[in-house]
Amino acid sequence: MSRPLGAATKPPASREVDAFLEMMAAERGAAVNTIASYRIDLEDFAGFTARRERRIEAADARLIRDYLSWLRAKGRSARTASRRLSSLRQFFRFLHAERIRDDDPCTGIDSPRLGRPLPKYLAEAEVERLLAAAHGATGADGLRLAALVEILYATGLRVSELVGLPKGALARDGRTLTVRGKGGKERMVPLGDPARDAVAAYLAVRKEHLGKRRESRFLFPGSGTAGHLSRAHFSNLLKGLAAAAGLDPARVSPHVLRHSFASHLLAHGADLRVLQQMLGHADISTTQIYTHVLDERLKSLVGRSHPLAKPPPKSSG
Repeated sequence: MSRPLGAATKPPASREVDAFLEMMAAERGAAVNTIASYRIDLEDFAGFTARRERRIEAADARLIRDYLSWLRAKGRSARTASRRLSSLRQFFRFLHAERIRDDDPCTGIDSPRLGRPLPKYLAEAEVERLLAAAHGATGADGLRLAALVEILYATGLRVSELVGLPKGALARDGRTLTVRGKGGKERMVPLGDPARDAVAAYLAVRKEHLGKRRESRFLFPGSGTAGHLSRAHFSNLLKGLAAAAGLDPARVSPHVLRHSFASHLLAHGADLRVLQQMLGHADISTTQIYTHVLDERLKSLVGRSHPLAKPPPKSSG
């Protein structure tokens, strides 16, 4: 007798899923968080297939389409469904390449249509208030927080890149950082004077965050197993800083500051290719989401300069 579709079913262990994840880590250098995301996506689909008495590696195109329909019926966003389908594509492509399957059931399945939400970012005046609050904090913790926020706004690093910076990433003159991003790719990003000064001030008191250790390879050491300040801890510090600056903490996060960096840089005339390199985007199409700033600047320019945008002169009569 088949199990009711709504009943909870623990997905069976899958050697194929384990082999796929091992390949992603060993051959493609996928980050721990990326591997965890793939596992969550694949286990969710495996649970769905198990409720239909099928194994994940034997799924066909119809079952995958049923799964996408089920996600939609459960109220999952198109973005979530698209990410799950992307994980399945990678998985079945691996099975096909390894000749575990003769076909790829994801071929011909279209991704859910996504809207293109504009990135959330802070106004320049709001970032200035946030930086002022950071520099107003006292002690070693305050100097560390100021250095973190200054680096983030000066470089647009991903939060995982920021907290995991090795001490050796900082050039001897303090003018650049060498960052290892997604896929192990390295890029060099410049630091402006405020960020360099904040880092120098923090390095003078950094030993207070080393605890019992004599040294750490990380620029921002932490007491956790990773050895560096955690993303969650920094995010919480940023929320507290937002409240101190009189900003809504719900609007402030490391990713919002990354968006703010990119948006403000473009608004001041930065080249899109330069921004792509600094953000560590593999494809410039990812960077193009920030061109909303250019659109607004173009509208403003036309409004100020185009003769047809100006009101007609008043008649003397």
